[in-house]
Amino acid sequence: MGKIVFKLDKMMVERKISLNELAEKVGISNVNLSKIKNNKVTAVRFSTLAAICEALECRIEDVLEYQA
Repeated sequence: MGKIVFKLDKMMVERKISLNELAEKVGISNVNLSKIKNNKVTAVRFSTLAAICEALECRIEDVLEYQA
């Protein structure tokens, strides 16, 4: 079975934004954002995904990837 993984590291480097700065813009703790970034979560709210995309000025496919 495939899985969905986050590619936040790449987008954060491209946008030159730190974990703490992104967490503040998204409105979640840096601990929770770190878990998302390191693919240590099994669920993420759509509102959180939308806030991440808004903060990074990107599309959902820029931060998520399906791996078979």
